[in-house]
Amino acid sequence: MLVEEHVKNSFGTVPSEWYDIPVHWKGNPDTVIGPDDEVPWPHYTDKLDFELEVAAVIGRPAFRVGPEEAQSCIAGYTIFNDWSARDIQFREMAVGIGPAFGKDFATSLGPCLTTAESMDITTARVAARVNGETWSHGDLGAMNFGFPEVISLLSEDQPLHPGDVLGGGTVGRGCGLELDRWIKPGDVVELEVEGIGVLRNTVGAKRTASRKAIDLTGGGRR
Repeated sequence: MLVEEHVKNSFGTVPSEWYDIPVHWKGNPDTVIGPDDEVPWPHYTDKLDFELEVAAVIGRPAFRVGPEEAQSCIAGYTIFNDWSARDIQFREMAVGIGPAFGKDFATSLGPCLTTAESMDITTARVAARVNGETWSHGDLGAMNFGFPEVISLLSEDQPLHPGDVLGGGTVGRGCGLELDRWIKPGDVVELEVEGIGVLRNTVGAKRTASRKAIDLTGGGRR
């Protein structure tokens, strides 16, 4: 469900499979963070990043639904900040798996849920600000696979339930990686989407690893 510009800006090339399969990852529901909450900085990363996305929230059960029916399964949209530990993410994916440590530590959602019929996500203006400075702005851009198509495909063999959240992929230039700009502890990150509002979070201090933790920075076991 990625936006093509984001893939090109981040990785240089777009794999042919990207055009055929709505690639995705499954986040950790136990690390969801609300608006205005502090985001923990994992002990193992030096390059924490934000990602500006819009997410669709499922409003009724969906199992083996077609794209037209899938649209009616969307209760509404919210802002989705897919926090990423970039240095660890790239090391994980070099092995051909993941991301896991690179993504699962935090996801922000909010500040509200806007009903699906009250906004057009394809034209909504978006912006990302850090400490009040605009880092990027534009619109959501074209998704290679729209939410109805993705819901239809996912529900073919796995049921979707009310409350399930599907991220639409980072918008073009919607993260620090694409801009080669990096946030730091204490920064205030604001993601704004027209029709939804502003999702604001403060970045916390880098955590200290326990003595039992494996050193993911390359030093092996502690």
